[in-house]
Amino acid sequence: MEYYGNQLSGLIEELGKLPGVGAKSAQRLAFHIIHMPEEQVEQLAEKMVNVRKNIRYCKVCCTLTDRELCPICASEKRDHSTIMVVENPRDLAAYEKTGRYDGVYHVLHGAISPQLGIGPGDIRLKELMVRLQGDVKEVIIATNSSLEGETTAMYLSKLIRPTGIKVTRIASGVPVGGDLEYIDEVTLLRALEGRVEL
Repeated sequence: MEYYGNQLSGLIEELGKLPGVGAKSAQRLAFHIIHMPEEQVEQLAEKMVNVRKNIRYCKVCCTLTDRELCPICASEKRDHSTIMVVENPRDLAAYEKTGRYDGVYHVLHGAISPQLGIGPGDIRLKELMVRLQGDVKEVIIATNSSLEGETTAMYLSKLIRPTGIKVTRIASGVPVGGDLEYIDEVTLLRALEGRVEL
């Protein structure tokens, strides 16, 4: 049943399609937007359209950026000989919040999951292997502690080890089945500092 008319109901419906936004949250967001100054609503809409048009993958690490190279890959202050492999850009952001990792990243955009039909060719492994032909000393595998994350870590380890590059895995402290983006910085830092060679 429609309560508010087509436009407001349509906005609530569209907001409800966002991940993690239920019907009540969508309604709250819609009413918040209605009460915002018109200029702020226009800025929000413009930012959303621009992000969608201009965001692409970094040509080196495959994270999301609006430039050819993301700020991390472009930085000369980062240790480009150490690559941390993560499943998605949110995991990269979680490690950056610790402020203690000075290497670079590689974003896989997923994990190997035979049950879901996701194989090694469906994630950004080829790009990683190309990077390993450069001056790389260590690859830190920081995939989630889920079945898919562990499967991906073991696959990467077997793939990289013959190259002679040191391969490490983040240590315990990250709960099994937990997603990195929801874990606090202290736990992530302990996991990073306690990593072990595979």
